[in-house]
Amino acid sequence: MKKKLAQLKTILEEVDDLSRANALLGWDQQAYMPPGGAQARGSIMGTVSKIAHQKFTSIEVGKLLKDLNSKVSDLDPDSNDARLIKVTQRDFEKATKVPSEMVAERAEMASVGGLAWRQARENSDFPSFESHLEKVVDWNQRYAELFAPYDHVYDTVLDNYEPNMKTAEVQAIFNDIRPKQVELIKAIAEKKQADDSFLHQHFDEQKQKEFGAEVFTQFGYDLNRGRQDKVTHPFATNLGYGDQRITVRFGEDFFNPYIFGALHEAGHAMYEQGIGEELARSPLYGGASLAVHESQSRMWENLVGRSRQFWSYYFPRLQEVFPSQLGNLSSEEFYIGINQVKPSLIRVEADEATYNLHIMLRLEIEIAMLEGSLEVKDLPEVWNSRMQEYLGITPPDDAQGVLQDVHWSMGYLGYFSTYALGNLISVQLWEKIQEDIPDLYDKIENADFAALLSWLRDKIHRHGAKFEPQELIQRITGSKINGGPYLKYLKDKFTEIYKL
Repeated sequence: MKKKLAQLKTILEEVDDLSRANALLGWDQQAYMPPGGAQARGSIMGTVSKIAHQKFTSIEVGKLLKDLNSKVSDLDPDSNDARLIKVTQRDFEKATKVPSEMVAERAEMASVGGLAWRQARENSDFPSFESHLEKVVDWNQRYAELFAPYDHVYDTVLDNYEPNMKTAEVQAIFNDIRPKQVELIKAIAEKKQADDSFLHQHFDEQKQKEFGAEVFTQFGYDLNRGRQDKVTHPFATNLGYGDQRITVRFGEDFFNPYIFGALHEAGHAMYEQGIGEELARSPLYGGASLAVHESQSRMWENLVGRSRQFWSYYFPRLQEVFPSQLGNLSSEEFYIGINQVKPSLIRVEADEATYNLHIMLRLEIEIAMLEGSLEVKDLPEVWNSRMQEYLGITPPDDAQGVLQDVHWSMGYLGYFSTYALGNLISVQLWEKIQEDIPDLYDKIENADFAALLSWLRDKIHRHGAKFEPQELIQRITGSKINGGPYLKYLKDKFTEIYKL
């Protein structure tokens, strides 16, 4: 068994190397590649993806897995080797259903589509992006049919981000929390609006960047193993052990986009930096799922970064950086301002109370597109009408509406629900963290994040993708993903701020 396991690991290491090379090409494409390189970059990434897929789905890997599965019962089921075999078997069964040509097609489509999206967003011109999105929808529909029969067509794409989770499960969770969040938002709307005017001033980009780096390095993001770069739509990427990068965007006249985006992406990167080195160059070297990943980013962004205790420490420092903008403000005024609840157009700038409604809108649209009941050409009209229905506002243009997110241009259908699920998980974990670290908020008030990061490293980060998301959350908290703790958190926080 040892010999065959070693043979499998060697192949998996090569496959992972190819995947990380593609991730590096993707990072450069978003951060530095000139627009003229999109077509060539798509071909390169398509070729690399195809080679990795062919290597992974080879007859040799299939035989090794068959032999190893006959002996896996001899291993501790929670051991790295047993979990590696289990996860690799699952990935192999999925990958062998997808032709290598489709894998290459998707990579090329994403490269060209990404450029088309950036240009369309810049010009607020959805028609120029329409044909690219039609290709994305078509590809995902063809992909889904490879996995028929299924309970729901959307299950096939959701599974890529939340292993073994079903569309019906996500819809049940959302149907439970939606009316309660709407009720909270309506109650807040009846109160005097929090003042956030001070956030809408000019904040020097370089000073923002330096302040953000000061904060997230104190969190524990290691810049010896990372960096931050400017892009149109922020993301974090894992380029291999010791290289976890974040990207950010800046608002010249709005403070929130950079700082909360930077804390968010640093949360993702710290997760990846905490994965055990022994899992590197294998299918286990990544997050348990995107929802678990989002729980980490949203935790640092919101549960830490939007807390009163956090700003009681950092606001005086921020005043030193921006004295003319914030010098006459108290930390309490700042805390209330950054937690203003107000329906907004842009998902990544949405407050905690309204954020999930943005996700629910996208989920409904994605399901309709995949089912074929919504044509791409009708997307702007449907988007705008549902924004009005859900949040009471209508985007003035496509850039602030249907074109605001990069995901569809990259082929990512099935992704969006993970953001809301991540919100729920973050608070489930937070409740457990507070039990284990009773003076957590005192530590945050003193910019002492070591105990929090250590807890996350031990309970979540080091395991990588060994455990499926529901299994991992249940092991830690005693229950699967549910919205109860998150709803209580929102109600408690905003009842105190808005005197409900």
